[in-house]
Amino acid sequence: MPKRMFSQVLLMQVAIAAGVAVLATGLFLAPLSDQLDDQAMRRALAIAQTTAAQPRLAEELTSTAPSADGPVQAEAERIRKASGAEYVVVMNTRGVRWSHTNPAEVGGHVSTDPRQALAGREVMEIDSGTLGRSARGKVPLRDADGDIVGAVSVGIEYDSVRARLIHAIPGLFAYAGGAMAVGALAAYLISRRVQRQTRDLAFSDIAGLLAEREAMLHGIREGVVALDHEGRIRLLNDEAQRLLGLSNEVVGQPLDAALGEGRTTDVLAGRVTGTDLLTVRGQRVLVANRMPTDDGGAVATLRDRTELEQLGRELDSTRGLIDALRAQDHEHANRMHTLLGLLELEMYDDAVEFVGEVVGDHRATAEQVTEKIHDPLLAALLVGKATVAAERGVALWISDRTLFPDRLIDPRGLVTIVGNLVDNALDAVAGTLHARVEVELRAEGRTAVLRVQDTGPGIPAEQRELIFTDGWSTKKPPAHGKRGIGLSLVRRLAERQGGSARVAEADGGGAEFTIVLPEALTEPGLAPEPGPGLVLESAATTSKEESR
Repeated sequence: MPKRMFSQVLLMQVAIAAGVAVLATGLFLAPLSDQLDDQAMRRALAIAQTTAAQPRLAEELTSTAPSADGPVQAEAERIRKASGAEYVVVMNTRGVRWSHTNPAEVGGHVSTDPRQALAGREVMEIDSGTLGRSARGKVPLRDADGDIVGAVSVGIEYDSVRARLIHAIPGLFAYAGGAMAVGALAAYLISRRVQRQTRDLAFSDIAGLLAEREAMLHGIREGVVALDHEGRIRLLNDEAQRLLGLSNEVVGQPLDAALGEGRTTDVLAGRVTGTDLLTVRGQRVLVANRMPTDDGGAVATLRDRTELEQLGRELDSTRGLIDALRAQDHEHANRMHTLLGLLELEMYDDAVEFVGEVVGDHRATAEQVTEKIHDPLLAALLVGKATVAAERGVALWISDRTLFPDRLIDPRGLVTIVGNLVDNALDAVAGTLHARVEVELRAEGRTAVLRVQDTGPGIPAEQRELIFTDGWSTKKPPAHGKRGIGLSLVRRLAERQGGSARVAEADGGGAEFTIVLPEALTEPGLAPEPGPGLVLESAATTSKEESR
């Protein structure tokens, strides 16, 4: 079983503290030994200089013979005992001793080379002689005229230097031990803190968790964006990069700089609060949730709701188709009842005429739409919307300025825009007197222009920009999800093509939406002159009017 984090960190830090203490002690002892040697040599040199400065020593050296009882030996021994030196040797220019700690050595030649001192130079060294290893100082001895008549050599016992060094070691180890104890205590406290923060996991466990985290983050089909306390992106998994249209190069950048201004940035930054917030990024509808972290940052998750929204719109389309079929069934029943009545009354000519008119109404409606709108998807959409509008008592008009070719680059995008705007207009005028919705589609070169106007209550000026915001709606949410996506998608689809979407007050009241889509058509072409305005009515409306 692997060792826990606490044990591993504690052992490593104690080992580091011990190593540092030993290293510091060794680094301190090395210069200390050199320092003690230097101090001993300087002390020996100072004693030698003091001895050579004695006024009568040079005269006695030149006027007396070397003797264990001579005045030079007596003066040298006095200085040796007073200074604590190992020896004080006075020699002549030939290297013959006039003094020595061992009287038997007086009169003999010195054991070390005295030529540098006799040449007038002062010497400091560590050397071995008849008394063993010592720190030495040698200076020339001059007479009253300044002439060199000999030299003075003073030695400090090296064992005393080493003894001082050894004597200092216990104190150093005591300091080192104290430092090591403090380091061990600090290591223990740090290890306990690390243990609490890592829940006493082993390093292998943490490495495994990190590997699993990376695999999970980049394997799940949900976008994850992590932000630090300054709002910079510190993590972006693969799904988040796909949903937001970003690359991993934005890691470390501020969120506003990476995403730009917009609702998505506000939601991820926490400027818009709530759960399951809807936002649109490009052509994707995203559901975002944001969770703050203890360090002041946050983690946001993103789910792609585009397919769900598409399914919702398909459900709405299916529901609209059902409504249209129901309206057609109602119209068909009315017509059959009328036809049955004419036949029972034996009004055969009238019955034939009635059947012809009914068939002509259907043919006129479809043919008139396709004459003005050549794109089959748009034409089919408006024919279907006309049936729904008639059932709801709304007149759906195609403007007399409408003339639209079949040269769309993205017909599905324009179908989405037209469908959303017509649905909103039908909702706005439902239940009002003389309800009417007018649609105008025209091509200006390669630019598509769409205008949808209604006779509803209109939109206040202060809300005309707000209605294009994700999640804003005055309607109750449908069963399959939330409102407030349609107009936002309309603007996003328009802006994606470099176009615009705006709303204004229509002539006579109501709202007028204008969508401009540059580069929406493949190439410009000659268009025929637009015909008169067209109102799209269901056959049921026609039959009801005729029956009256």
